[in-house]
Amino acid sequence: MQARPILSALRRHKLMIGLLILEIALTCAIVCNAVFLISQRLERTQTPSGIAEHELMLVRMAYISDHPDANARAQADLAALREIPGVRQVALTDAVPFSTEGPNDYVRLDPQQHQPSLSAGAYFGENLLATLGVRLIAGRELRPDEFVDAAQVSTAIQSGNFSNYPHVVLITQGMAQRLWPGQSALGKKIYLGKNIGLQVVGILGRLTRSGALSRGADYSMVMPVSVNLSEGALYVIRCAPQDRARVLKAAVARLKQLDPNRALLQQDTFDQLRDDYFQGDRAMARLLVGVCVALLIVTALGIVGLASFWVAQRRKQIGIRRALGATRGDILRYFQSENFLIVTFGIVLGFVLAFAINTTLMRFYELDRLPLFYLPIGAIALWCLGQMAVLGPALRASSVPPVAATRSA
Repeated sequence: MQARPILSALRRHKLMIGLLILEIALTCAIVCNAVFLISQRLERTQTPSGIAEHELMLVRMAYISDHPDANARAQADLAALREIPGVRQVALTDAVPFSTEGPNDYVRLDPQQHQPSLSAGAYFGENLLATLGVRLIAGRELRPDEFVDAAQVSTAIQSGNFSNYPHVVLITQGMAQRLWPGQSALGKKIYLGKNIGLQVVGILGRLTRSGALSRGADYSMVMPVSVNLSEGALYVIRCAPQDRARVLKAAVARLKQLDPNRALLQQDTFDQLRDDYFQGDRAMARLLVGVCVALLIVTALGIVGLASFWVAQRRKQIGIRRALGATRGDILRYFQSENFLIVTFGIVLGFVLAFAINTTLMRFYELDRLPLFYLPIGAIALWCLGQMAVLGPALRASSVPPVAATRSA
């Protein structure tokens, strides 16, 4: 089918064609960006944590007031939890991956550096690596004599005297490669502000940070800071996956037995914590899928409505063409080709709008650049949708008999 007669016919309906092209362009632009956002959200839910997720349970208790013997009580709690049959490791920490709380620090390579090199999540707690199952790939672990009480850290920050502050740190491999690409990070120093220097003594495998993942999911460090009850800490318990329900119930009962005056705030498996953390991402993905489906349906209805209108308007012309020898296949191909051209114009304009929308999202919402392969995916989807939408009206047009040419329009 030649394009010239089709374009000539389209020029006689500029307003209607323009509106349909604009609708297709907007659908193309929104669907391309929405599919990209959906893929990012779903990819985010698959973020690896680097820990033994299926073996971990979390218990958090609320305390009415600070205890002067918080360290001793914490050690008693940990000892009691280790006595529960099936418990492999126990730790008291401030946060875990995919939890909403947890300290984050700006890291510099030079204390006089104006802009930080990156933001990293910090983890505290003794026996934390063994409990979480984090792999040490280079260097050494933190020694017991290097741990500093959390209260001393708070005092050092308030007073400005950092003599009792930790001086060593473990960092993840991802963080090390970001700070010193192509070099060994062991023995090098990072700075938290101008006065706190920490020497890197070990490199960890994957350990996802707590809180916001957008600032570098794998930028984490473990500092030798002991956590006690006064910090509202989190008990992390590790056992075999099949024993989690039993061990979690026994752990809560044991902690309440040791101190009946504290309340239970949280008792979860890590799988439950992860599921809750990404609940918003899954909801957003479902919402965007609904938006895409609605837009595609509205666009398809627009194509069907316009094509049906044209079939009714051109009934006499179609009858003339049939009388001159055009077959039903010729009429069908004509309407499909016409629709293909309209959708193509809309897709080309939609590509421009897609990049404009993506640029706006990049500027205001820190979204990544839209990959080019999403554009042909959107184009193919709209071409297929256009051909399916116009098929019904086109079949009705092809069934117009030649005798229609003798009737009034």
